[in-house]
Amino acid sequence: MPTPDHLILRELLAADPSWVSGARLATKLGVSRVAVWQHMEKLRAAGFTFEAQRARGYRIAARPATPHAALIETQLKVRPRGFSLLVLDETDSTNDEAARQLGAGRSAPFAVIARRQTKGRGRLGRAWHSESNGNLYLSVAFRPRVAPERMGAFTLWMGLNVCELLANFAKVSPGLKWPNDILFDGRKAGGILTEARIDADEMRDLVFGLGLNINSPAEGWPSLLGGRAISLSEVTGTPLDFNRLAAALIGRILLAYTKFTDGDYTQTFADLWHRFDVLRGREIALLEGGRRHAGTVAGLDDEGALLLRDSRGRTQRYRAGEVTIEKTP
Repeated sequence: MPTPDHLILRELLAADPSWVSGARLATKLGVSRVAVWQHMEKLRAAGFTFEAQRARGYRIAARPATPHAALIETQLKVRPRGFSLLVLDETDSTNDEAARQLGAGRSAPFAVIARRQTKGRGRLGRAWHSESNGNLYLSVAFRPRVAPERMGAFTLWMGLNVCELLANFAKVSPGLKWPNDILFDGRKAGGILTEARIDADEMRDLVFGLGLNINSPAEGWPSLLGGRAISLSEVTGTPLDFNRLAAALIGRILLAYTKFTDGDYTQTFADLWHRFDVLRGREIALLEGGRRHAGTVAGLDDEGALLLRDSRGRTQRYRAGEVTIEKTP
């Protein structure tokens, strides 16, 4: 059920940059002009700036730079039945919060966004820098009810879809480093963490987590990340519309999930991998369970495992591991 905030934003966004009269908003909401003004004041307190002129009405002058649930929901172009969005000021980890919500019986799919994480993490339990600094901390939860072996290439497929969305949205050139890093010129802008609960031979719950550096300033990185991390705004040279990008990403994630579980992704997967893969033909070192493997990347198999050709010409498959790029081809 749309709230007054949703209805007001829908009208203003549809008309932007033109004006919407107070009378029209009052009619849409079924309230008085005074009540419309009160709702506008609530939106101002959440970070919106509005222009108002007598006989013309209102229009949006500036939007919040931090997550705003109604603004994201209003801009969603893909919205499965029953989908919901939870926006939090702070949580330990959006993946953990999504898991708790699943455990409590929340209907899936749903998304969780936090302005700040106190225990954000990436693969292998590594900490993910998660301050309230204009970056996106997002988890989308599903109940796929499919055999686990069908999900081998899921994380890569989702990462490729994120890369294509970013390329189209911001006119940038991201790359995906197997298995889950989003890079720009070798610097990390995002990471993916997929977690699942399995019952017997069926995957019960699935959480797709995405941490993406959007508008954090270059001087804001901790010393350990200096020169290794980058934000989209550094790449583009200008801040991005956070909530519009968040809505676009959630929509793409929901669509990509459906294509994957329907099996309608294999040809597109190959095309996207060819476009965004940053490892093809490179010499790398892969750390797997304490063992180091070196070789040249020869591609992927049908289940998303990395193919690595060693110095003797033998090709091995690796389903997990930590990759370090050693030489450019």
